[in-house]
Order: sequence, then structure tokens, then C-alpha cells
Amino acid sequence: MRPLLWLAVTLLASASPVAYQAEQESWRADYERRLKAPDGWLAVAGLYWLHDGANKMGSDPFSDVVLPGRLPKFAGTLLLDKGKVVFDRVSPPSKHELKPDTSGHPDVVQLGDATFTIIERGGKTGLRLRDPEAETRRKFTGCTWYPPAEAWKVKAKWVAYAKPRTIRITNILGMTDEEPSPGYAEFTVKGKTLRLEPVTEDNQLFFMFKDGTSGKGTYGAGRFVYAAMPKGDSVEIDFNHAHNPPCAFTAFATCPLPPKQNTLAVSVEAGEKNYGHHQ
Repeated sequence: MRPLLWLAVTLLASASPVAYQAEQESWRADYERRLKAPDGWLAVAGLYWLHDGANKMGSDPFSDVVLPGRLPKFAGTLLLDKGKVVFDRVSPPSKHELKPDTSGHPDVVQLGDATFTIIERGGKTGLRLRDPEAETRRKFTGCTWYPPAEAWKVKAKWVAYAKPRTIRITNILGMTDEEPSPGYAEFTVKGKTLRLEPVTEDNQLFFMFKDGTSGKGTYGAGRFVYAAMPKGDSVEIDFNHAHNPPCAFTAFATCPLPPKQNTLAVSVEAGEKNYGHHQ
């Protein structure tokens, strides 16, 4: 091999791990930035299930929806009727229906520096409050990760279902829904053939899984990882991007739990570790 050509090949080979490391660091920094954002999961400060009829909201501790103390004692009323929510606001005066998160484009209502959205889960309607002054955001200590390892970037065989199929997904509150799954990914790790069945979210494959590290260094309820839609009969899953569900950071999330078939018989020592005092 010519000296210059040999040098070029050597530099490319040595640059690849460095480039991958930089890519992972960038991805993780962006993940943490979104987590810490004023409207990120660390800002979630309350989850209130609404009852039919009028639900009063304000900083008054006897409100149905209790707002941070710096906000008005009475901010308005949420009227729940047949699954629809109308917000009757005090200031500025207004009255309009709010689209929930299941619409794909939920209304975000600003109250001072706090916001709220309407959510629907298992036939129940609730309000999720975000507060940039939430204790979980102010006292965030940062995420911890396994060292990036390109070996955990796996190319899996993709098997699409010939007919539409749904899988049962139960959330951390015990509510169960049937979610459509387009197929499954099959791959080999540590000599074992493994399979994961995703659902789709935002035109991506969404994998919820548990593994041998769950509860022993990583979040006990499992972790999430997203992948681009399959290309033919293959799909790439980068477990270095495996991350905690929001429930690892806030008590006010309604995280889906991995279905039983997504428990892997290996330890996936990649991606995000458990958070804070759970480590």
C-alpha cells in the first residue's frame, strides 16, 4: 500500500471512534437540554385528574387544581363535560375549549410563567402543570451514562407484520391501552438472539424495554429507545441512546411500561443509568 494511502486509511479508521464519541456527547447534551428546558419534564409540577363539572384552579390550597403560590388565588374554572374541557379564565377574561394531548396538537395555556395542558389516559381526563420553578428542575443534578460503545449500535432484522397487530401497553398508573405495532426487530447480542416489539411515535419506532440492568444501575421500570423507520428488512437500534422514561424524574408522568415480550435476557450496559438517589 502506498504510504499516503496507508496514512489516509489509518486516519479514517482512528477518526471513526472519535467521531462516534463526539456524536454521542452531542446527542446526550441535547437530551439533557430538552429535559431541563422550562417546558421539559423536569418542570412538570402537578397532575390533576378532573371530575365532571366545574374544577376550580388557583393558588388557593383548596382548589381542585392547585397552582404555585405566586400565581392568582383563583385563576379560572375548567368545565369537564362528556370528555371535553372548557377553560373559563378570569384574567384576561376568555372561555374556550382546550384540545388534549391525544389530539396530537394540545393547547398549551400560559398562567404567569407556568403552563398547563389537558391529557387523556385510560378514559380519564387530567391536567398536567409545568412550572419552571419546580423543585425537580431547580435541584436537577444531571444525568449519568454508560461510556459510549459502538458495539451497542446494532443492525437488527426487521420483520413486518402481514396484518395490523396491537399490543397491550400498561402505564405506570395501571391504565392499559391497545397500541398498534408494525412488526418486530430481531438481533443477536452476547450470543443470544433477542427480539423487541415497538409501537410507532412521530414517525419513529418506539421501543420500551427492560434488561438485566433494570433496577440494578438503570431505572427499574425500564428504558426507552427510538429508531428510524426500517429500511427494507433491517433497522438500526443504538442502545447508547437508551434513556429513562419521564417517571425517573417526576412523580407526575404517566409513563408506559415495557410489554412483557420486551424483557431482554441480557444486560444492556449502554445508555442512561438511573437518576439521583436511585443510583
